Amino acid sequence: MRALIIMHDPGSMPTMVGERLVQHGFELVEFRIGPSVDDPVSHEPFPDPASFDLVVPMGAVWSVYDEDTLGSWIGRELDFLRACDVAGTPVFGVCFGFQALASALGGATVPAEVPQVGWFEVESTIPDVLASGPWMEWHYDRSDAPPEAEILASDDTCVQAFRLRRNLGVQFHPEVDRAHVEFWLEMGGHGELEKLGRTGADLLDDTERNAPVARPNTFRLVDWFLSDVAGFELETKGDVSP
Repeated sequence: MRALIIMHDPGSMPTMVGERLVQHGFELVEFRIGPSVDDPVSHEPFPDPASFDLVVPMGAVWSVYDEDTLGSWIGRELDFLRACDVAGTPVFGVCFGFQALASALGGATVPAEVPQVGWFEVESTIPDVLASGPWMEWHYDRSDAPPEAEILASDDTCVQAFRLRRNLGVQFHPEVDRAHVEFWLEMGGHGELEKLGRTGADLLDDTERNAPVARPNTFRLVDWFLSDVAGFELETKGDVSP
């Protein structure tokens, strides 16, 4: 089985989500949009959705609605995600990928009233498989769920997860571990945190403290997505309890 990982910038690695997909027998195929955050131009054609068993659009430092910056490819990505939905190719959208999926299927993405950066709890309707957290968040926008979508998690800031047909979108970052957060900080995250009155050291301490529950929460979420949303038959891959 093949999973297409859409990497919008160098920091949008699949990390723990990718690890769990590999454990379930998926080959990860990367589709990279831009070589750096300073060069977000891409004219590379998106693949045929039918060529993959699963699509995972990851996060990005930009906003879905920023046509001036992303105009060379964002419209084509939204078309691609709509084509996945029509073809029945499951999509698991993460953060920017969540916002792109929501926008492609009829939701609206706009600036959030307040940014969310750090580890947050969410209110989940299915806490046995989508835990209340804490989950890592790093976003300045919010998306409405598409029409007919089932909202699975939310908080006072925004919709945090929705399901529609074989699609799942999560606003938070289930994929990250400490090394991933360190990479974000090296990409410019220190400056963003300083503007928010936080430090990278504090964020790394929080990440380390939440690591024991973050991994099993992510694996449990991926397992549920694959079995209940995407409809794959899975073999047991070990205990995912905290």
